[in-house]
Amino acid sequence: MSGPTQIYRQLFSFLRQHSHYRDLRHLIALGWMVSALICSERLSLSAWESYVPCRARKAQSVERRWQRFIANQRIDINKLYVPLVLLALKNWHSHRLYLAMDTTVLWNEYCMIHLSVVCCGRAVPLLWKVLEHKSAAVAFEEYQPLLRQARWLLRQHPDVMVLADRGFANHQLMSWLQQSHWHYCL
Repeated sequence: MSGPTQIYRQLFSFLRQHSHYRDLRHLIALGWMVSALICSERLSLSAWESYVPCRARKAQSVERRWQRFIANQRIDINKLYVPLVLLALKNWHSHRLYLAMDTTVLWNEYCMIHLSVVCCGRAVPLLWKVLEHKSAAVAFEEYQPLLRQARWLLRQHPDVMVLADRGFANHQLMSWLQQSHWHYCL
């Protein structure tokens, strides 16, 4: 158990310095969740049980703890997560910043629009929005608020390029990107 505990301590220290939180318990739960995710290398809540010290006797109790955290309306994920991503981007001012925009349809009922920072061949989520929408094709008005928020968050980055597939190819988006002085490849 020393590996997960050591990872948790480092994560918790980092989260405490750079995230804005309402309740310290939220940060503690998040620290253990991320630590268990790293150690288990799985997104399954049940796979995290053995990596978290807990007095609970049943695996269901641990899973319910994570589900309560995820469903907690008082937790503002943007205040916890976005400062961490911006901190990671702090020294990228001299390099072009690539943003990947994409959609994912979930259960043929929801569409998630996500804007991610491309780093080392991976897409690190920056902002996202979930709509009750059965198609991956989304109107510009639906994702424009994400772009505006990203423009404000990344205002210190002079060279930004947006990458997106043909589903985003429309005149409104291209006009908005040109007005924002962002490059694009659709």
